[in-house]
Amino acid sequence: MDIRRPSNPPFKKHEVEDYERRRYRGADQKLVDRREKRILRKILQKLGGGSLRVLDLPCGYGRFSRLLLDNGFPLVSSDLSFHMVKRAMERSEKSHLHSAVVADAKQGLPFKNGAFHLILSMRFFHHLHQKREREIILGEFSRVCSEWLILSYYQRNWLHSLQRILRRKLKKSKTVIKMISRQEFYEEIEAAGFKVIKRFPVFRGIHSHHIALLNRKQN
Repeated sequence: MDIRRPSNPPFKKHEVEDYERRRYRGADQKLVDRREKRILRKILQKLGGGSLRVLDLPCGYGRFSRLLLDNGFPLVSSDLSFHMVKRAMERSEKSHLHSAVVADAKQGLPFKNGAFHLILSMRFFHHLHQKREREIILGEFSRVCSEWLILSYYQRNWLHSLQRILRRKLKKSKTVIKMISRQEFYEEIEAAGFKVIKRFPVFRGIHSHHIALLNRKQN
């Protein structure tokens, strides 16, 4: 597998604790958190009940673990960081449906072909700045996914782009995210063997973040 640059270093224990404490603390971010969870509940209700085996990658500190487990899904949480995975497991209150694996998706996933009915990948795609990186990740998702992929991405939006520039100038954010056009998204998704069923803008017109429900094309 051709990896052009090394993965980012995994979060350490104190970094996980700090991230969980700060990430969705502000009023605007609480609103984003509620909106994302509302969209995911709507999608999961559409997909049905507990026969779906789910991979949450990257799982982070387990922000969506309870949502998935409450729907009765057997869940595998996976992340580059051992401490993120550990925290995700802690938040699930030791559910018998929950297991975890530390893995670097850019280096290949340690799962069998078609191991999961559903993959949830939130807030990961926009950190993949190179097309080749996105191709690798989507290729692995396509390999281990038999049916559904819920994937969030940032669609190019001039208003949100301007906001990001201003935030960086004011030093309120150091993160640089990758926004792609709607056409680019469809082309990359279809090349990996998925088709777009529906896209859900988190805040239509004013924010770039979208959540897409994708289906694995059958050969």
